[in-house]
Parts: sequence; structure tokens; C-alpha cells
Amino acid sequence: MWNTILFDLDGTLTDPKEGITKATAIALEHFGIHEDPENLTHFIGPPLDESFPEFYGFDREQVLVATEKFREYYVRQGWLENIPYPGMGELLRDLKAAGKRLLVATSKPEVTAVRILEHFGMAEYFDRICGAPLDNQEGARKANVIRRALSCAEAPAVMVGDRRHDVAGAHQAGLACIGVLYGYGSREEHEAAGADFIAEDLTQLRRLLLHAGPPQ
Repeated sequence: MWNTILFDLDGTLTDPKEGITKATAIALEHFGIHEDPENLTHFIGPPLDESFPEFYGFDREQVLVATEKFREYYVRQGWLENIPYPGMGELLRDLKAAGKRLLVATSKPEVTAVRILEHFGMAEYFDRICGAPLDNQEGARKANVIRRALSCAEAPAVMVGDRRHDVAGAHQAGLACIGVLYGYGSREEHEAAGADFIAEDLTQLRRLLLHAGPPQ
């Protein structure tokens, strides 16, 4: 069984759709780009400095401005628009009761991740909440966040996330990864990224983390 479990935040512990897509739409509006927030779910998960260039061709200066506009909304209101996935609190409680060491590894700024998890009563289950240092793009890379979190891990450990960036970051840091399908990544995305396990829902995730564990 895995002794340590690392969780992504957005799309894994909570559904951040409303806050992130609204903040992204507002940032794009600054550049005269009008997008329906419903079409911006691909911004959930990856760092903004990767997504704005990938999807809109922004240069470094544009990324800095867009990130500032995004944060203005998100810090004021967007972070409150998270919704914990139904049953997640119970799963965390049961994992903790089973003696698991629980960590968060997110590319979201660490101060924001702590605020969200404290607000929704989930922070108490985690031994450490690791996020990105503010204004440090390299520190926001998933593999680097995971490596920092692992400094207080007890082997064997596994990463749980909903996007290909979680899988890639886990593998770069030497961990297996469980890709979850209740978030924003598809089965095809996880399979292409090489996810070691795939959980369709919280029931399957619970079974993997509490009853199945890694192959011997």
C-alpha cells in the first residue's frame, strides 16, 4: 500500500471551474479577446505562463499582464467559487484514519491553495500543502512542486491528479500517478501521458488508495 499520497488541487480536490474560467475571460478581455468562460476549461490545471502562450500566443510581457488581471479577480472572488467534490472530505478523513501521509502538490500559488483548503475545511487532513512560489515560474512547474512536497514524504508514494501535467510531473519526480476522470482530463489524455492507474470516480479512487495500492 502507498504510505504517502500527493493530491493535485484544481480538478482533483475541488472543482474550480467558475472562478478560473471567469478570471481567464477577464484577463483575455484586457487584450480585446472575447471568450465565453465555458470554453476556457483547458486553463484548469496548467500554470498560466504555459497556457496563455499555448492557446493565445502571448509573449512574456503579455503573460505578465494577463496573469496580473487574472489574479485581480481570482484573489478577490474567484477562489471562493471553488466547490469541493462530493465525498472528498470523507475520503481524506478515511485516508488519514488509515495512517496515510497526505500532501498537496499544486501549481497554484501556495498562499491561495492554503486559503482554499482552510476555507473548505480540508487543510486539517494534510501534512503539508505545497504550491507555487509567487512570481517564480520555474518553482511552479509540477515536477518541482512535487519534489518539494516529497521532502516530507514516506515511501512508497503516489500522485493523484486530473491532467497530463500531473502525470508528467509525477514521472519526472519518480512517482507513479493515478489519473482521475471526474476532473478536467479525459481518459485519452491520461493514457497518452502514461498514467499508471486511472480512476473514473471517487469510488474507484478510494479502492485504489485504501484497498489496492501499488503492484507488489
